Amino acid sequence: MTLTEVIDDHVLARYRALADAESAAFDELEHAYEDGDRSHFELDLGAWLKAIGDKTSFLRQLGVETAV
Repeated sequence: MTLTEVIDDHVLARYRALADAESAAFDELEHAYEDGDRSHFELDLGAWLKAIGDKTSFLRQLGVETAV
């Protein structure tokens, strides 16, 4: 099965939710950085990295691999 065969409304909705979660986590991280709030920065960094991991894991489950 190719990637084009597995992309459907459910996949797009799930990816959009994961992308939105990553964006929201980054926004929080950015605010903590700008405010100089080190303790919140550390927490927000963890949340952002988790969001990236969740999105990456979902893409791998679909068979998407990226060259880094």
